[in-house]
Amino acid sequence: MKDIINYYYNFDVLEVSENQNYTSFNYHGDEFYFAFFNRTEEELNDILEIIKELKEKGIKVHDIIINREGRYLTKVGELYYLLLKLNANKDEEVNFIMMVEYLNKLKLNNAQSKLYRNNWGLLWSKKIDYFEYQIKELGKDKSIILDSFSYFVGLAENAISYVNKINRLIGLRENDAITLSHRRIFYPNTNLNYLNPLSFIFDLEVRDIAGYLKIEFFKGEDSFLDLKTYLKIKTLTPYSYHMLYARLLYPSYYFDLYEEVMNNDLDEEALIPIINQIPDYENFLKKAYWEISKYTNLERIDWLLKED
Repeated sequence: MKDIINYYYNFDVLEVSENQNYTSFNYHGDEFYFAFFNRTEEELNDILEIIKELKEKGIKVHDIIINREGRYLTKVGELYYLLLKLNANKDEEVNFIMMVEYLNKLKLNNAQSKLYRNNWGLLWSKKIDYFEYQIKELGKDKSIILDSFSYFVGLAENAISYVNKINRLIGLRENDAITLSHRRIFYPNTNLNYLNPLSFIFDLEVRDIAGYLKIEFFKGEDSFLDLKTYLKIKTLTPYSYHMLYARLLYPSYYFDLYEEVMNNDLDEEALIPIINQIPDYENFLKKAYWEISKYTNLERIDWLLKED
């Protein structure tokens, strides 16, 4: 990749660090990431507009650098890459309160519709269907996955049913906040990932909040305290309160690791800490239900609340 970077960007980089999806390097005091691009050109155009708007608001989002051909995308074999220049300390953490402030910096408009994501039930259903097919074809030697997969698929199907029911009963309204969000939230939540424009989408504000709370829980932090804080400082619609709970139900924390295992990027033993915390997370979901219910008439999950 070093020769490709030097040729297409007129650099004279001597040393790079290779990763599966990106190549990083320093050049004249700046840090760069040559990253795999797996989105459409239409989405890229929207992303470029978002970068411009965020910079006008004083947010140090990563820049996308034009190559020597005047293009943002550089083709390497059959794949496309682009070059990101970091403008903020990559290791600085974006904490929970900062996230809440960031989420309202940009709202969806008609010109950015290519980045809008909200059909969660359909997307999750397609993903589960693929996972179930994959297990049948490739999972016969994955004993830990085989022993745990059905539980998390059941939890996912619960989340899908919940979303579909709320869409029928309430539905998205004009006053539901569609804000700048991320395809995936990490913990710790650092500038490296949070200010990466390749992760930008538009969705309900609660998407990022729920994603953070889930992964924070499995890192041993007090997710319930952050949930209570969020509910105190933000007033949501009944629809968004329900969607917040739906995303807490959906076990993305398990499926993210599952995909890495199936791609041979991770040993399946990495799933054990999550599996061992099933009772604790069910308890968190129960507490979260009653906490959110203080703010709206939340639809019940009978099996989860059966002892209450």
